[in-house]
Amino acid sequence: MFNPIQWDAELIRRYDKAGPRYTSYPTAVQFHDGITPSDLLAALDKSCEQRTPLSLYIHIPFCANICYYCACNKVITKDRSRSQPYLDSLYREIDLLKSHVSPEQQVEQLHLGGGTPTFLSNEQLRELLLKLRESFSLRSDDGGDYSIEIDPREADWATMGVLREIGFNRVSFGVQDLDPEVQRAVNRLQSFEQTEAVMKAARQLGFRSINIDLIYGLPKQTPAGFAKTLEAIIALRPDRLSIFNYAHLPERFKPQRRINAEDLPSPADKLLMFENSIRQMAEAGYRYIGMDHFALPDDLLSQAQDNGELQRNFQGYTTHDHCDLLGMGVSSISQVGDLFCQNTADVNLYQETVDNGQLAVRRGLIRNADDRLRRAVITQLICNFRLAFADIEQRFAIDFRSYFADAWPLLEQMHRDGLIRLDQQGIEVLPAGRLLVRSVCMVFDAYLAADNQQRFSRII
Repeated sequence: MFNPIQWDAELIRRYDKAGPRYTSYPTAVQFHDGITPSDLLAALDKSCEQRTPLSLYIHIPFCANICYYCACNKVITKDRSRSQPYLDSLYREIDLLKSHVSPEQQVEQLHLGGGTPTFLSNEQLRELLLKLRESFSLRSDDGGDYSIEIDPREADWATMGVLREIGFNRVSFGVQDLDPEVQRAVNRLQSFEQTEAVMKAARQLGFRSINIDLIYGLPKQTPAGFAKTLEAIIALRPDRLSIFNYAHLPERFKPQRRINAEDLPSPADKLLMFENSIRQMAEAGYRYIGMDHFALPDDLLSQAQDNGELQRNFQGYTTHDHCDLLGMGVSSISQVGDLFCQNTADVNLYQETVDNGQLAVRRGLIRNADDRLRRAVITQLICNFRLAFADIEQRFAIDFRSYFADAWPLLEQMHRDGLIRLDQQGIEVLPAGRLLVRSVCMVFDAYLAADNQQRFSRII
């Protein structure tokens, strides 16, 4: 099912509000301190009994340089020696978890994020993957989706060769913008040649999927300049492109305080950047997956969306939602059955806790029946842009219209506005509403209140 999108400035004006990205439902805003390591171990034991396949996420927090726009959990240091004590703690965490996992639970997905994972040396990367292979059932046939985030300034041909050798077959490159003036404004100087070189290496070494991240709305950006950046990146033909909206929240993210707010593009220019990007991507043959993600037609995400099988989890759009997600490292999030839990975001506390033989779980939640129902509704809308009431009614033994009676007037208004098509059979998000699908999902969010919307970025 190809999903064309239509730019409707009036609809965007009315519905472009702050809201969750729905990598989970309930979202991490609802996490509380009542979740303990025992909850995670109990959930893993149940997953083990059911032989549920696994998705692993490893967080490497270190970066050599600070990017002013960044909202990730990271440690800025040029001292490379700090990585080994962190890895030692990570290995202790793995040892605490591995006895609660069965060898029959195949690891179908693996992702190293950060921070900058290639802050680690090549030997440390080899050591980390060896530890994971000794502790979990990683695939040896190159059939899993094993990915890593790359800063092209922190990688070369040798690095890419090591990553391919130890089992990675997907890679995501951070670029953000190619304009030197923009790069100086966000403290990330990165030439086009650096990005091109590591992309060529990835292609020749047999990585089967390449993603590139761009950000619109950064200081010193202009519609013409960002269009030029996107044109150059499209010429490299990545399999996937993520074009993120920069959310300027200096009160929450300290590095953003170094950005001069007067240098930020106007709201009108910011909208024009995204509008132009959509046109450029369509003309280049990329398909709109959802929100800020685009992919080539033969990409697995496009195929999963065609088949109605696309899902969403803490790693974004995915084809592996049937897996239980086990996160390791500082601030990492796990989703095992109905349990969500997150490690402490303090790297020193994380290392101290794990080194003392305890898991560093600090917060989370356990989904209830209503959460599962609403999550199913939101997933169908945000991933596939359509929802059949009968499927939900059969799966959860409800009458859809009665259960969501409070939401019905809002849905009818969205229908009148041309955001969705609403009838007795279900909901279809129309081309003019697909960029705003988060607004549709928010109708079904039982936790969303005006006082916590400020914690989210705007949709566009």
